[in-house]
Parts: sequence; structure tokens; C-alpha cells
Amino acid sequence: MNNTILIADDSMFMRTYLKNIVLASSFEVISEASNGAEAIDKYKEFSPDIVLLDITMPKINGLEALKAIRNIDPIATVIMCSAMGQQYLITEALRAGAHDFVIKPYFENLVSILKKYHGDSFHD
Repeated sequence: MNNTILIADDSMFMRTYLKNIVLASSFEVISEASNGAEAIDKYKEFSPDIVLLDITMPKINGLEALKAIRNIDPIATVIMCSAMGQQYLITEALRAGAHDFVIKPYFENLVSILKKYHGDSFHD
């Protein structure tokens, strides 16, 4: 199993910030997406091990992209990242199949979350 990650966030600054954290942790950023529709397309194209997915994005929001990705691959590992830490969004994302939820910019536990899900064999 590789350590591949798709980062989907409409902010280039945030994608770069997340990419730096990921790359420093022996994971590979296989692709990036700037909106939900692009995230779905990139998931189909690259089949990453883990998706870091923002909630608030243009075209298709992160929750809808999460549902679409889980329809494509019911065992897809998706970790939601959003500045919007309202409990209802966390609950909705988890119900829709997200494995975890990280509130921006509090990424202190991101690496441990990535390693936690990398250790599981979601993709054979």
C-alpha cells in the first residue's frame, strides 16, 4: 500500500500548507483539487489512499463530494478538513462516511490521524 493523498481545498494557501505537513510525514500528495467536482474527478483518476477534503468549496461542496466519492468507492478513506467546526457539520460528515474531521487550522493531530488510517487496509 502506498501513502498517497488527494488534497481538496478551494484555497491554494491551505492546499500548500496541508501539502507541506503531508510531505514531511512520509506521505505522497498524488493530486490536488480546488473544488468538489474536481475532487471527485481526481479520486476517479488517481484512487488515493486518503482524501483530505474541505467542506466549503465551489461547484460541489465537500459533503456532496464525500458522498460521491463514497458511491464510487464505499471504503474510501476521507478525512474532512474545515474551518467550520459546527457540530452539525461534523455529525453530517461522519454520517456520510467520513473517517475523521479536523478543524482548520488545528492540524497538530493530522499526522497521527493519517497514520491511523494508513495502517488500516482500506485499499488492497
